[in-house]
Amino acid sequence: MLEYRYDTQLLIDGKDLDEDAINDYIRDNFKGDSLLAVGDDELIKIHYHTNEPWKVLEYCATLGEIYDIVVEDMDRQSRGLKG
Repeated sequence: MLEYRYDTQLLIDGKDLDEDAINDYIRDNFKGDSLLAVGDDELIKIHYHTNEPWKVLEYCATLGEIYDIVVEDMDRQSRGLKG
C-alpha cells in the first residue's frame, strides 16, 4: 500500500502566478509528496502525490483555469490494473 495513492497532474492558466507561492501553499496545506509546481506567471504545471486530489484541484481552480487534469490511482497501477 502506498502512503499517497493518487498521482495528481494539471495545468493552471492564469495571470501573475507564482510557482514558489503555489509550491509552498500546497506543501503547507495538503499532505502528499513528489510535488512539482513549475512554470511561469501565466502557466503552471502541477504534479503531486496525495490522498485528497480534489482538495488540490479545488485550490488550483482559485488561481486560474485548470485543464489537462489527470488523477491516477497508483495503488491500482501497482497491482497491474488500470489507474
